[in-house]
Amino acid sequence: MSSYTSISSEKLSRLIGTAKAPTLVDVRLDEDFTADPRFIPGAVRHSHLDVQDWASGLSGQSVVVICQKGQKLSEGTAAWLRCGNIAAEVLEGGHLAWREAELPTVPADKIPKRDGRGRTVWVTRSRPKIDRIACPWLIRRFVDPAAVFLFVTSAEVEAVAERFGATPFDIENVFWSHRGELCTFDVMIREFGLSTPALERLATMVRAADTARLDLSPEAPGLLAASLGLSRMFDDDLEQLSAGLLLYDAFYRWCRDATKETHNWPTSKVKP
Repeated sequence: MSSYTSISSEKLSRLIGTAKAPTLVDVRLDEDFTADPRFIPGAVRHSHLDVQDWASGLSGQSVVVICQKGQKLSEGTAAWLRCGNIAAEVLEGGHLAWREAELPTVPADKIPKRDGRGRTVWVTRSRPKIDRIACPWLIRRFVDPAAVFLFVTSAEVEAVAERFGATPFDIENVFWSHRGELCTFDVMIREFGLSTPALERLATMVRAADTARLDLSPEAPGLLAASLGLSRMFDDDLEQLSAGLLLYDAFYRWCRDATKETHNWPTSKVKP
């Protein structure tokens, strides 16, 4: 049973993917991580041994600490964080309970190398419309909440990636790109192990809007219209991305929670 210092896998799974998700800290021992090198979506690995060194970077955040079984390592780490006035909970049953619940996990070897500040850095073409907003949303919500996105001239994406240690995406001839009929958003969902009914439904919407196959999804014309509208509202790509994150937050919550809900007006009109 959850307490004010612990959280269940079920409850945490409902928070992940939303803008209100807590910061996830994986403190599993090296041998446990090596045996199962996968992360709960959005988690970042730290050692419990130097918690006093990295704790200050979590000031003002809500944190969930994850160890192998939800026992001494996560309990002790969370207690240290609370001593620093950081709201910290323990994942009940730890990583093992999450896996037993068959919830999504992200393969560690698919996450790009992080920079000196612990962030993944990505680069793509400027003036994003659909895929280049959807992919950053997926990364920020399910892979790396601190991810940095660089938008540059199309011809310079690969050169910038090489010079600045960034991962290129949504351009030709790179790993994170279209594959056959799949768009980059589809590819990321599959490679990151994030296939859930909600994300698969959103992926169909993105693919339909991004590849001009609007017949694939009734909602795709709305996504296309909203995306093109945002591209006209903002000259700055990063400002457009910030606005686009809210757009995809809304579409994701619809895909997860509201597909059966309908709206009708008037609601109580008396028939003659």
